Order: sequence, then structure tokens, then C-alpha cells
Amino acid sequence: MADANNNQGTPINVAHSSIYATHPATFMQFPPYDPQAEGTEVVITGIPFDLACTGRSGTRMGPKSIRLASANLIWEGIRWPWEFALDDHLRVADAGDLHFSYGEPQTLVDNLEAHADRVLEAGRQMLSFGGDHFISLPLLRAHARRHGPLALIHFDAHTDTYSGGTQYDHGTIFHHAVQEGLVDTEHSIQIGIRTTYDRRNHPFEVLDAAWVNDQGPAAVLERIRQRVGSRKAYLSFDIDGLDPTHAPGTGTPVSGGLSIDCALKVVRGMTGLELVGMDLVEVNPAYDHAEITSLAAATLALEFLYVLAANKS
Repeated sequence: MADANNNQGTPINVAHSSIYATHPATFMQFPPYDPQAEGTEVVITGIPFDLACTGRSGTRMGPKSIRLASANLIWEGIRWPWEFALDDHLRVADAGDLHFSYGEPQTLVDNLEAHADRVLEAGRQMLSFGGDHFISLPLLRAHARRHGPLALIHFDAHTDTYSGGTQYDHGTIFHHAVQEGLVDTEHSIQIGIRTTYDRRNHPFEVLDAAWVNDQGPAAVLERIRQRVGSRKAYLSFDIDGLDPTHAPGTGTPVSGGLSIDCALKVVRGMTGLELVGMDLVEVNPAYDHAEITSLAAATLALEFLYVLAANKS
């Protein structure tokens, strides 16, 4: 990705002058994933699934749009405000998009759980691009099999803990995750919520969007650290956690959300937490403008990778 050995000034991507012409179909020009190759630490997977959405469909195109938007980030050898090149500390590969029989959601569940099991059993971590938020449920199942019940750090406009809905529904995933014992509710937290939920019986701590916007990233990080502690944590970021002015390209936009600056500062500040995986979901490029949403998603994903790299050192 970067020529980090360039000591004649700020390191930049050696192909920065033609990034759009030469950009391959992988995130950040990371190499394609070879399960047999040694050294890979993080595996990116696209999950082009949107049969569980209740709003506007189209998130099946999310993985492709996030990868394409990453062309805007490739040229910077050392991502601001970090002080090291990611490639020097973390080996990342892109597995492409998951295969399943479109129109048969159970094949998505089966194939995604099997793929995640293989990646995690190999000692690698996952960064997954949706697709709608339903993909978090099979991913959590695989991660819980590997790590036990997880602390969930969840950014969203909605709690996604609704008990109604069909078997495949992006609004019920964390209800099922709790019922299946995949997450440790005492150490989990939801951030950016601004739609109705049962506050008296809700299983998670909630930092609603109004509180976040009033208190700022530092206060959010303090609450996250208090809540998660030393538990292994899984990060799920629904792009509609951002305000529609920062992320118009999503299926169920809700006004009054987080700014991308706030979200980046919170994700960037998660160094030291034991993060075991992340999914980034609900990017719907059909409703995007000038790649605003896709770029926000790509940047959040890159920040997560830098946090993993910083945690190693």
C-alpha cells in the first residue's frame, strides 16, 4: 500500500499519481486472501446481502462501493494522525465477496458462518463489509464460538433488538444475539441510538445520539472503556449511526446522528481495547452522493485496522 521506507519526506503510495486508473478490486490495494499463505493477520470479506432489510434495498452493493472509495485513501502512506505506515505493523488481505445462493438467505447464514469459522480458527481476525445488518448475527455466532460471549460495541440509529420480524430481519439481530448468549450484555454498549426502544427492559447500556453530540468523543470513549473493560469486544458499525448529512447513502436514515469526525475520533480512541472483529454495514450507494457514505465507511474501516496495528505495538 505504501512506500514506508521513503525517507525523503512524507511517505506516499508509489502509484499515487494514477490511483483511480490502477486501483484493483480490493480494499486499499491489499493483496487477495490466500488461506494457505502464512502471515495474514486480518481478512476482509464483502457480504453483498440485503434480503433482510426493512427499508430501502441496495446494500448488496455496499462492499464494492467501500472498496472503490478506498482509492481516495491509498495515496497516504502514513494515515493522519497516526505516526506509522499500516503495512509495517499489520498484514491484511481481501477475501473478496462471500458466495451464497441469492434469494435463499439460509445459504448466506451457512456460508458466512463456515467462512468465519475457517478464518478465526486460523488465528486471523475479520473485517466484514455489508450488506445489511443481518450479517452481524452469523458473524457473532462464529466469533462467540471462538472467543465466548463478547462485549458488543454497536453504533447505530436503531437498537436492532426488536423481537418481532421474520427469521431474516436486520432489526432483530441483537435480540437473537442476546437470546443465543453470543454477547455479554453487562459489558456491551450501543452508541448513537435515536429511535424508540423499551428503556425499562433494554439489555444494553445506550449512549443516545443527543447525549453523544452534547458530550463529545472523549466522554463516549470513557463510557465505552468503563463498560467493556478487559472483555473481548466486537465492533458493529451501522453507517446510519452517522447523521444523513454525513452518510446519505443508507436504507433507513435518521436525522440527528453523529458526525463522521466524532465517529472517527471514537474508533481511533479504542486503542488498548481487546477488539476481536468488526463489521461495517448498511452502505447503500444508490442513495449516496459523491461517495460521501462510502468514503466515510472506508475511512472508519481503515481506522479500525490502524487501531489493531497500534494494539500490537
